[in-house]
Amino acid sequence: MLNATIETAAWPETKQASVRWVRFAYAGRERFGTLVGGTIAIHSGDMFAGARPTGERVPFDEVTLLAPSTPSKIIALWNNFHALAGKLGMPVPAEPLYLMKAPSCTAAPGFTVRRPPSYAGKVVYEGELGIVIGRNCSRVTPQEAGELIFGYTCVNDITALDLIAADPTFPQWVRAKSFDGFGPFGPVVATGLDPRDLTVRTLLNGQERQNYPVADMIFQPHELVSRLSHDMTLLPGDLVCCGTSLGVGAMKEPVNRVEVTIEGIGTLANVFVQGG
Repeated sequence: MLNATIETAAWPETKQASVRWVRFAYAGRERFGTLVGGTIAIHSGDMFAGARPTGERVPFDEVTLLAPSTPSKIIALWNNFHALAGKLGMPVPAEPLYLMKAPSCTAAPGFTVRRPPSYAGKVVYEGELGIVIGRNCSRVTPQEAGELIFGYTCVNDITALDLIAADPTFPQWVRAKSFDGFGPFGPVVATGLDPRDLTVRTLLNGQERQNYPVADMIFQPHELVSRLSHDMTLLPGDLVCCGTSLGVGAMKEPVNRVEVTIEGIGTLANVFVQGG
């Protein structure tokens, strides 16, 4: 059955020509397809290269959603929004500042994330736009990058905040962001969207904590992918977390529900619990 924290209301209609791709488990198998109303049109082959509809459809409320891709790497941006840089008194970076999250930290929509037993400090949510790469991408221009981006998704870049500076000799960014479950994304990868029109909205236990425009990004998606591709080859399914803006905060309750909504993509809902 469908994860209890994902509801059909999480799939808004979009005014643009967009296709929303999902990965899911159904009848003991992992499948993928496109969202069509209250059903999923199952596809075969490779989501990123020649996917073909099989003609089968399954009811959306009878599947269990999975993370919409299986990235070989997850790149997470730091200081990529003018508003947050201004509040923190940080200069606008000359080039993207980023770190890597372990691919094993990914989590599906509806997954319950649990506090790592090895860490007792603050854990924060970060609602973000995610870029999913669709084709091999190496040393491309911003114009070429637009053709290699498959689509966009919602991300909650969960972070063990106190761990980053716990050792004064070595900032532990990767460890702080790579615990199991600390990389939920989904519920779909939406194609055909103009990211400059998008807004990221984050709710913590029903209260709005973030509401910011993607247009405030310092490095917009096409330029960002281009610049990253000059550092490393990006592969189909790879996830680029675009960074976050104002409103990041700690999850303090015994049970914390975080919802990241981007119109045209949907709502990524996950629960973080303090107990093991």
